[in-house]
Amino acid sequence: MNLPAAVLLGIIQGITEFLPISSSAHLILARAFFGWETPPEFGLAFDVALHIGTLVAILAFFRPEILSMTRALPQAVSTTPPAAGRLLQLIVIGTIPIVVVGVLMSDRVEGFLRQPSVAAVALAAGAIAMLVAERLGPRVRSETELRWSDAVLIGCAQAAALIPGMSRSGSTIAVGMFLGVRRDAAARFTFLLAIPATLAAAGKEALEVAGMQLTGDMISLFAIGILVSGIVGYLTIKYFLRFLAGHKLDVFAYYRLALAAATVVWLWRH
Repeated sequence: MNLPAAVLLGIIQGITEFLPISSSAHLILARAFFGWETPPEFGLAFDVALHIGTLVAILAFFRPEILSMTRALPQAVSTTPPAAGRLLQLIVIGTIPIVVVGVLMSDRVEGFLRQPSVAAVALAAGAIAMLVAERLGPRVRSETELRWSDAVLIGCAQAAALIPGMSRSGSTIAVGMFLGVRRDAAARFTFLLAIPATLAAAGKEALEVAGMQLTGDMISLFAIGILVSGIVGYLTIKYFLRFLAGHKLDVFAYYRLALAAATVVWLWRH
């Protein structure tokens, strides 16, 4: 791992964490395509740094919503909470599936599933789901109109994104659209729903690498990764939400299919 690789991986993470094209697949494929061989524990630790950067991006962009939910916390247990309190309820409910699946499958995901072949299949499957979602009925609901059952289904989509290549935003936005939610509203709920899951994942991975001896150069690379992924992530959220207000997901679906095909060709030649 060197400086250009750290910057490029930070850019990849910042873009792909929020676009529906799978950050995990891109990080796996970038390392495979470019031959960036790193010790497993270093790769895991650097992934933690990149996720911290994109988490900061979410917290910064959605700070008004987060502050509103924090103030509404005492009313969140009410049967008739304010809008911010209801949104907090939905996020808590939507987080349950990934907690359950993460506990049961985290070791398998970190091992067997982090392979280019798995990413290729998942990229194609997610692309098909997005194309189908774009061609179904009207989507007029906002994130505040979600029901508890809707939050569970979207949460299950987030849990499915533990498979590299599925994409958290791609899976959850597609399911939201299947439920009649507007693209931009589904994306906003997706990004807010990602906060507890990302916190938990980063915390778990950080504990696994807590005893790792870091050199000054490694710390510098981690800091660069956090900074680059955070800045790029913030800009990606901002312009992706604008894009979704008037454009379909088709361009991302076709990109995923092209990347899946390129991965199959690469695997065949190697």
